[in-house]
Amino acid sequence: MKAIVNVALKQGVLDDQGKATHHALDTLGFKEVVKDVRIGKQIIMELNATSKEEANEQVVKMCEKLLANTVIEDYDIEILG
Repeated sequence: MKAIVNVALKQGVLDDQGKATHHALDTLGFKEVVKDVRIGKQIIMELNATSKEEANEQVVKMCEKLLANTVIEDYDIEILG
């Protein structure tokens, strides 16, 4: 079973990387196309789980303990069977 975790800064938390990338895209001629940029991370894991529910429970625990700083980051989990 595969789990995909997307982690991103919460709304309202300054995203320096996103701002720098947005500025670079503006200077490359994409000013009218790009409204905002937020940079995050994606974690892909192969799991030994017997059900999607079990996999999701375990990944939530991993996110809460290590993969995401829940004070400033949100995460989204997708379990692929």
